[in-house]
Amino acid sequence: MNDYLSEYKGKTLLITGGAGCIGSNLTKALIKAEAHRIIMLDDLSAAPRWNVPDNPKVVFIQGSILDEEALKRAFSEKLDFVFHLAAHFANQNSVDNPETDLIVNGLGTLKVLQYSHLTRVGKFVFASSGCSVYGSQAPLPLKEDFVSLHLDTPYQITKLLGELYCNFFYNYYGLPVVIARYFNVYGPGKIPGAYRNAIPNFIWRAIHQQKLPITGTGEETRDFTFVDDVVDGTLRLGIIPEAVGDAFNLASETETKVIDIANIVNEITGNHNGVEFVARRDWDKITRRRASIEKARKVLGYEPKIGIKKTFDWIMENRDKIEANIRF
Repeated sequence: MNDYLSEYKGKTLLITGGAGCIGSNLTKALIKAEAHRIIMLDDLSAAPRWNVPDNPKVVFIQGSILDEEALKRAFSEKLDFVFHLAAHFANQNSVDNPETDLIVNGLGTLKVLQYSHLTRVGKFVFASSGCSVYGSQAPLPLKEDFVSLHLDTPYQITKLLGELYCNFFYNYYGLPVVIARYFNVYGPGKIPGAYRNAIPNFIWRAIHQQKLPITGTGEETRDFTFVDDVVDGTLRLGIIPEAVGDAFNLASETETKVIDIANIVNEITGNHNGVEFVARRDWDKITRRRASIEKARKVLGYEPKIGIKKTFDWIMENRDKIEANIRF
């Protein structure tokens, strides 16, 4: 398992949504693995152009997964792998914009699957969400054989829809599909702003000496997962034959209170303004989250770590660029 990255040497890949946190870090890992060409398709609606690694191996296409012309360009050469990360992200964003959420996460995913099937892509890896498909009443730890039909937001619904489309293309067409269920991903490349993960938003507010807003009591837990671990697990999924046709949790397997994350961030940044509690969002019915990674550990050799300090360092290094783009 230690040399699994060598499987990507000389390969041609497509990453949809490549400018985001996971996509940009996945690209950097593939550059190190000596991939031949990394095609990146992103409309830059959720991440800036400067987050794309500057490297001759990277071919950047600015466009939407709904755009036929952009898709034709992205699939114009034989692809060994497709990593489908592009999405209309975040629960609150989907509540505010449900039609956009359905079009991008539903029709967009279907289009990428269709092109992958028609061009005989070697492997298709779909970025799903473990914070979505299990619903709010699932027993802990969350295991891959449980999904819920009682979901709380359009985003959760369309992420499950994406999985169902993947299963159809695997079962009907034989497309080699793997599903990665991500949990609360944070790390370098995750830009603070509206609809973003608590950790980068906490860091941004803390370095500006602001109180950190916590929705609810702060006793709510999440399974925060460092982006390097998600990238490692995603790349393992791409090359392990036993993973095809199946779904895997990529998480930290650690249940962390939101108030504890806020306190860690305030300590790292020297912010003495503490926290403030605000009303829980109407859709937010999940009070606890902890994933089982037993399956990923056994099949993939996956083993997670942690990196809040690395996230802080990245935000500080890119503070001026973030300041120019940030929107709350």
